Amino acid sequence: MRAHAVLAGALAAAVLLRLVAVLGYPSALWFGDSVGYLRSAINLEPSRTRPSGYSLLLWLLRPLHGLVAVVTVQHLLGLATGVVLYALARRHVRAAWPRPEWLPGVLGTAVAVPVLFDAYQIELEHLLLSDTLFTFLVVSLVAVLLWRPDVTGWTAVCAGLLLGMAAVTRTVGLPLLALVLGWLVLRGRRAALVPAVALTAACLLPVGLYMSWFHAAHRQYAMTTAGNVFLYGRAVGFADCRIIKPRPALVRMCPHTPPVGISPAYASLWTDRSPFASMPGGKSGGNELAGEFAYAAIRAQPADYAWIVLRDTARAFTWERTVYPSPWTFRKYEFPSRAKPLADRQKKVARAYSGFTGPQSVVEPMAGWMRGYQHRMRLPGSILGLLLLAGASGMLFVRGTWRQALLPWLTSLALLVVPAATADFDYRYVVPAFPLGALAALLAFVRGRRPAGRAGKRTRRTAPRTSARTG
Repeated sequence: MRAHAVLAGALAAAVLLRLVAVLGYPSALWFGDSVGYLRSAINLEPSRTRPSGYSLLLWLLRPLHGLVAVVTVQHLLGLATGVVLYALARRHVRAAWPRPEWLPGVLGTAVAVPVLFDAYQIELEHLLLSDTLFTFLVVSLVAVLLWRPDVTGWTAVCAGLLLGMAAVTRTVGLPLLALVLGWLVLRGRRAALVPAVALTAACLLPVGLYMSWFHAAHRQYAMTTAGNVFLYGRAVGFADCRIIKPRPALVRMCPHTPPVGISPAYASLWTDRSPFASMPGGKSGGNELAGEFAYAAIRAQPADYAWIVLRDTARAFTWERTVYPSPWTFRKYEFPSRAKPLADRQKKVARAYSGFTGPQSVVEPMAGWMRGYQHRMRLPGSILGLLLLAGASGMLFVRGTWRQALLPWLTSLALLVVPAATADFDYRYVVPAFPLGALAALLAFVRGRRPAGRAGKRTRRTAPRTSARTG
């Protein structure tokens, strides 16, 4: 316990914060996607709009008969994510710098701080959203791959299963497969073949099972039937129909000026100005047209596309948060100051899931304590930028550390770039990137002997035994 005293103290404080959050807000906080996730859990049917891996977790938790139980499990997942980060960071630091004995625990706890104490992380755990589960899966994936010096076939299988589960939880998980395979090839070259094949096969197992489930419900082997819609939302931010010259059937997809204070992507998908509002089948019915328009816009305006991706990725690194992509979305990431009744569609799924139909409760003074904590204790995006910059500098100037630091560094950056390239920027996408950025910043400067393949394994020389006989 002395070796883990710093983590124990941090965990105690983090548990207390989450207890105050649950006492102050004894019901779950709702987001726009929450109804869809609950509906899929109730009907055990995948959503057409987004992957429903999180809904499977909600289905497993349904016998607990309460949204408070869901929130509690999500808070426990947040704490578990911090413990995984601590264990991995401490293991590498201890292998490099075993003295002084307190140093590995301190640095390991420092890496876990973004997950344990960031107010927006705690609020995200309180929302009915897939992000907490996704973060736990991705951090566990990185920990499995970096735990031992070499990536064996069985290690790759475990990592692939985690990656597959992350992919069916959030669409950004699937592009991580290419990233992980690239990292394996860079660090292992010829030795990467077996792990790469094993990881890919294991990743495709959850994805294939999910697509079979989707086919049973919707008669299509796919993850969603609206994947192109989000790319269309990205395209309307820069598309100019005078340059694209779309065919007549695509003219209705040309963007209009969005309302003040709302991003073009949000307006094109979620307001009454959306072209899908009048299409048969909604977003699923317009998915093909959306994809055709989006790819035509990218081909015709590649520089404009690259600029908007760069601009929205840079939003993650600002010190202050600005109201984006819409005022109501921005407010969802703040602990509310007053109770709010559920909308009719929220009541319907809440009643079916747990029998709860009351308002989003706010209990003072605990709720006020959490609002005050969120106002003061947050991690600005500029800190994430500094962490990624530190990680890049360490890999460049400290020889040999890139093998361990590159994977969390690239994963953290990908969690920011992929949404900016395929959908739109949202502040909740920044939160999962923080712990991986902190891990990369530490590992980029930890140079020394690599962690042992088996904990505690030592080789010792022993003197040959001699025997004496007495007559």
